[in-house]
Amino acid sequence: MKTFITKTYQIKTEKLKGGHPVRFAVLADLHGLVFGNENQDLFHAIEKSGADAALVVGDMVVRADVSTVSAVTGFLCRLANRIPVFYALGNHEYKMLLNPDTSTEYLTYEHVLTNAGVCFLHNEHVCMNIRGTEFTFYGLELPEEYYRKPFSPYPDRQDMRELVGKPSGDGISVLLAHNPKYGDVYFEWGADFIFSGHYHGGILRFNEHHGLTCPQYLLFPPYCCGDFHRQEQHMIVSAGLGEHTIPVRIHNPRELILAELIPDEGGPGGNTAQKTGGDS
Repeated sequence: MKTFITKTYQIKTEKLKGGHPVRFAVLADLHGLVFGNENQDLFHAIEKSGADAALVVGDMVVRADVSTVSAVTGFLCRLANRIPVFYALGNHEYKMLLNPDTSTEYLTYEHVLTNAGVCFLHNEHVCMNIRGTEFTFYGLELPEEYYRKPFSPYPDRQDMRELVGKPSGDGISVLLAHNPKYGDVYFEWGADFIFSGHYHGGILRFNEHHGLTCPQYLLFPPYCCGDFHRQEQHMIVSAGLGEHTIPVRIHNPRELILAELIPDEGGPGGNTAQKTGGDS
């Protein structure tokens, strides 16, 4: 039976203005998998978490299997009825959109979800005040060549600015970027928080931050999984909820990520990660 764990990262930040923690549920690489009837197990885990918003970082569907669209649509519609949902495409959605044989199904999928309140970010950004803090959410949509196997071009900060603009200087900037391969560029671009997926935890996961390979067939890829920090910037890479290209997971449970931003009131610094809830 398919199961997942819920993993919580707690990160202190001085940029929270409302004095209250803010919690995000991060969804990545579901690939049409279903946990419980119509994904009720996943829905209830997010509902129970008290998340203020859901951040979808792509590959919720399988590009060559349009039946996975229906498996995801109802779940995200219900979720958007409870909390804001921000959605940046992964390579599977993007390729489904570009393929003439599947583009109609994808466009219908996005249309239905948009009408339900899901906010798709195609190299766009949107601002929202959450518990007294202004957040700007950016959705990075990389061209197809950045997913080539095993070698792909490497963007720089100027490429990022041409795609998605400059990060706002006000409040907290959150970048949803499916492919973690370019983590160095994301940090250089200037996001406060970065959320990615795509690597499926390295397939064979060695520890919190290291895995064997990824869907692009890179060995020991950087930014494979877990949390990464550069001073006041933070990147979290989900091991995902499903699998596709290499349908194997070893020491690498499927995971729902909860990112909890906590006001830093001048006490000892540091960021912590903890598993909560066990198998769901």
